[in-house]
Amino acid sequence: MRAVLVHSLFSDFDISLFVSGKHFRLYEKFGAQLIHVEGVAGTYFAVWAPNAQAVHVIGDFNQWNRSAHALNKRLDSSGIWEGFIPGIGKGELYKFLVKGFDGLEVEKGDPYAKRWEHPPKTASIVWDNDYKWKDKAWLNKRPKLNALNKPMSVYEVHLGSWQRDPSEPDRVLTYMEIANSLVPYVLDMGFTHVEFMPLMEYPYFPSWGYQITGYFAASSRHGTPQELMYLINELHRNNIAVIMDWVPSHFPGDSNGLYHFDGTHLYEHSDMRKGFHPDWKSYIFNYDRNEVRSFLISNALYWLDKFHIDGLRVDAVASMLYFDFSRKTEDAAKNEYGGSENLGAIQFLKDLNIAVYGNYEGVHTIAEESSTYPLVTHPVHNGGLGFGMKWMMGWMNDTLKYFKNDPINRRYHHYQLTFSITYAFTENFMLPFSHDEVVHGKSSMIYKMPGDEWQKFANLRVLYAYMFTQPGTKLLFMGNEFAQTHEWDFKSSLDWHLLEHAPHIGMQKTVRAINKLYVSEPALFEHSFSAEGFEWINADDARHSIYIYIRKGKKAKDTLIVILNLTPVYRENYRVGLPFRAKWKEIFNTDAKEFFGSGKLNNKLILPEKVGCHNRDYSVVLNVPPLAVTILKQGV
Repeated sequence: MRAVLVHSLFSDFDISLFVSGKHFRLYEKFGAQLIHVEGVAGTYFAVWAPNAQAVHVIGDFNQWNRSAHALNKRLDSSGIWEGFIPGIGKGELYKFLVKGFDGLEVEKGDPYAKRWEHPPKTASIVWDNDYKWKDKAWLNKRPKLNALNKPMSVYEVHLGSWQRDPSEPDRVLTYMEIANSLVPYVLDMGFTHVEFMPLMEYPYFPSWGYQITGYFAASSRHGTPQELMYLINELHRNNIAVIMDWVPSHFPGDSNGLYHFDGTHLYEHSDMRKGFHPDWKSYIFNYDRNEVRSFLISNALYWLDKFHIDGLRVDAVASMLYFDFSRKTEDAAKNEYGGSENLGAIQFLKDLNIAVYGNYEGVHTIAEESSTYPLVTHPVHNGGLGFGMKWMMGWMNDTLKYFKNDPINRRYHHYQLTFSITYAFTENFMLPFSHDEVVHGKSSMIYKMPGDEWQKFANLRVLYAYMFTQPGTKLLFMGNEFAQTHEWDFKSSLDWHLLEHAPHIGMQKTVRAINKLYVSEPALFEHSFSAEGFEWINADDARHSIYIYIRKGKKAKDTLIVILNLTPVYRENYRVGLPFRAKWKEIFNTDAKEFFGSGKLNNKLILPEKVGCHNRDYSVVLNVPPLAVTILKQGV
């Protein structure tokens, strides 16, 4: 039997950083590390379990003997158990057998394991992060291409249901298979970014990955960590950035996971008013604990470091910020000042963003934050939380409510679409139509739209064109681009067969053309978060449900005029005030026949007239197609 040798990868400085909440490379120390000690190959194990009475390593290598390999507890106050076992190599299965403070022995997965068994199996696997990356060119230009003044059109993907093998519909595709089809598809469609729903190991498939047990392990459902690296590498080689959903808000109560790790509430609050989420039946991290903050921030940097992730979309931030999130006030905890804000979580988010932006160029953090908490995307040194962007949930809700109205009634809800501009520049907003909008009885995007088949598709084309011509970055969930008819089902593939039908082909062509327009017109992205990039021409034509606005770039020649007609009435000879005197041409029209529209275009150069309109000296007359978006740019 191979003995556990006394050995440590932790210096005194490492320990001081860890216990103060400032060690952000813990993945280089904890878990299972393949090393050599005095020329002997083996694995060094380390785990944080300060209240445990004993910790053993069990696995195939010792026939899961519960007493064979006892780890040594450090003599300091760090609570770390560690030891080196010679001869254990890559691929070995293992768990930590933890005799907790309560005297019970529980088999725990390694919180820092780089790989886990395929669920429902729960063992950790000794593994490494070795990979020969070929994306140096991307990383070098990432600070420029992934900047806030560049286009960001995000395609949100659930790996288990984007596509399946028709001959084996119950099998999810591997990372390699996904790379072979997803990369060319995203490139063809013109999206600049892919956002993956959580990629870490999770036990319950219907949780979509949001109930994580293996924070440092790529989900084994799709293959090895290196195969995920290959997928990311291929996206980067095609200049497509990768965002990953990250869940530092809660974790499940699985016995092999983080919950009650050493017989005490170690990672979660012991006060269940702070430590339990009633909606998700999961446990909330104890952000007041320094070691927990070190764990989470190390995890964020791990994905940026070892997997070359370009951004983290941080899930459920509002639930972290407030003790009374989804709770009655009388059932919620209070902070030391009597308020509902979770001060530990607020400090954690600030520390997270300082660490991310301080260590990696050209990356972003994006908050899924639905409350009115101020300054989410403002720098920490100015009193903000320090995120790069925030989902604009108010815009999304108001927009979908408006579009659900029958066009004949939209005149009575006209200002539901204009309201968002009053606060659009208070944060760096991302406009999302995410997976959350097409599940749980909310219906697919196409069936949120009113009218007959033609009107539904026309409305959806308008909705997407409106989204892409508004300030802010963009996110579209998979299937929305070709008008998936069913609600999203995580258990099966998207309905790709719909692309045999003209309306769906037209929708896909529309999104492809919108993406091409978006990335080629500076007016649509150079001032995404600044009022200098947007101006109303007419926000008050409620009678006709027409909206007209200007998008501006740094140069006047890039100026665009956007006209929305949100009724099925064709408006001929409609007069539009001009931002300045120039000849104009139509560069985009969602009513084009190739998009399954009616083909009512403005094909000729549109000449200015010295006729006052919309409080402007010059104007043009054009034909405004039904349920369509028309975009004008200076002609030659």
